[in-house]
Amino acid sequence: MKVTVNVDCTPEEARAFLGLPDIKPMQDRMMQEMEAQLAARLKAMSPDEMLRTWMPGNAGLEQMQAFFSQFTGAKPQK
Repeated sequence: MKVTVNVDCTPEEARAFLGLPDIKPMQDRMMQEMEAQLAARLKAMSPDEMLRTWMPGNAGLEQMQAFFSQFTGAKPQK
């Protein structure tokens, strides 16, 4: 004997029927926090900000040129 039961309900109704918690409010808060963190990190991705982070001080550009000149064999300009 084979029995097939089709249940037509929304995910919210299925969660309530099974006694599972509604985590949508928590998911919404987490998504807002993740979006805010992503936006803050994207601001730090500007080339100028990256240079300041990687090589602090006024000599950042000169240090970067010297670093890349190792790979090209060129002499850094002074």
